[in-house]
Amino acid sequence: MKNITVLGATGSIGDSTLSVVALHPDKFNIFALSAHTNWQKMQTLCEKFQPKFVVMTDESAAEALSKVVSNNTEVLHGAEALNTIAAHDKTDYVMAAIVGSAGMASSLAGAKAGKRIMLASKESLVLAGDLFMQTVRDNNAELIPVDSEHSAIFQCLQSGKSGLSKIQLTASGGPFLYTPQKKLCAVTPDEACAHPNWSMGQKISTDSATMMNKGLEVIEAHYLFGLPAEKIDVVVHPQSIVHSSVYYADGSTLSQLGNPDMRSVISYALSYPNRIASGVEPLDLTNNPPLEFYAPDLDKFACLRQAFDALKQGGNAMGTLNAANEVAVEHFLNNKISFLDITKVIQHTLDTVQHTDISSLEAIIANDTTARETARAIIKKYA
Repeated sequence: MKNITVLGATGSIGDSTLSVVALHPDKFNIFALSAHTNWQKMQTLCEKFQPKFVVMTDESAAEALSKVVSNNTEVLHGAEALNTIAAHDKTDYVMAAIVGSAGMASSLAGAKAGKRIMLASKESLVLAGDLFMQTVRDNNAELIPVDSEHSAIFQCLQSGKSGLSKIQLTASGGPFLYTPQKKLCAVTPDEACAHPNWSMGQKISTDSATMMNKGLEVIEAHYLFGLPAEKIDVVVHPQSIVHSSVYYADGSTLSQLGNPDMRSVISYALSYPNRIASGVEPLDLTNNPPLEFYAPDLDKFACLRQAFDALKQGGNAMGTLNAANEVAVEHFLNNKISFLDITKVIQHTLDTVQHTDISSLEAIIANDTTARETARAIIKKYA
C-alpha cells in the first residue's frame, strides 16, 4: 500500500489522479491533499478519501474547511504546510500538480525527502531545472513525468538512449490552429480556454492556445532527458493520439499512442515500472480520423519560439519567460490585455530583465519577483 499526497487536488490533474486511485484501493491510500481556496470541493474529497492531512494555502478557506471535516483529518494552511506534507515520513508518492511557480517549493521538498515525484507542474523544472535535478539525484528521489508528452518519451526510452538522435514533442495546436493570425487579436478568454482535445484549467488552456505550454515542455524535456535544444523538436498533431516520439541514428522512430486522457499517464506514474488499469478506453485507430502532422508556425505562435530562445540563452531567461507569461495570462483572462499582447509582454520583459546565471533557490525566487514586477509595469502600457 502506497501513501499518496496530491498537491493541487481540486484541479483537473487532481481529479484524474483521485479517479485512478479509487480504482485501486488495495494499492493506494490518499494520505494528504492540498488546494488553494476551493474548500467546498475539498470537503467532498475528504468525505470520500479520509486523508490524514489537508492543506488549504488560503487561510480563510482552511478555517471554513476545518469546521466541516471530521476529526480524523487535520487541516493546515499556508505554503510551508505544502512542504510539510510533501516531505512527510508517511508520504510515499507526491503528485505535484499545483499550477505555476507556486508548486516549485513543495516539489523540491518532496525531492529532498527522497519521494517519488510525479511531476505534473512543469514550472518546477522551468524555474529551477538544474537545482531540481541535482536534488533528485542527491536524495535518491524518483522523478516520473506526468505530462502526456514527457511520459511518452519516458516510456519510449525505457530501453535506453543508445543511438538517440532527437526527441519530438507533439502539440495539438490548440483552439486557434486554423485561425488566421490577424483574427487572434479579438479572441476572448472563453475561446482561448476551449481546447479541442483536453479538459484543463484556464491557465494551461491559454498556454496551449499560445503554444507557450509546448515551449515550457521543451524546457522541461531538456532537463528530464538531458538533451540540448537542438535535439528537441515540436510537431503539430491535431488529433492528440501520438503523444510524442523518439528518433534513433539507425532511422528508427518509436512513438507512444493513446486516447487523450491524463488518467493513462497518471496510472503509469503511480504503477511504474508496472502498468495498472486507468479507466481509459483502449485506442481504436479504425474509429479515429486520419493522423495529421504539421511544422509549427513560429510567427503565429511566437511563444514557442520565445521558449526555445530562452532555453538556448540559459541562466535566468527561462524563469523570466515563465514569470512574464504567468502575469500576462492572468491579465488576459481578466480582460485587461488582448490575446496577442501576451507575446508582446513576454518579449518586452525578456528584453528588460538583466540576464544572469542562477545557482540558488533564493536567486530563482528573486528573479521571479523581479520579472513579475517588470511584466506588470509593462502591462500598464497595454491595458
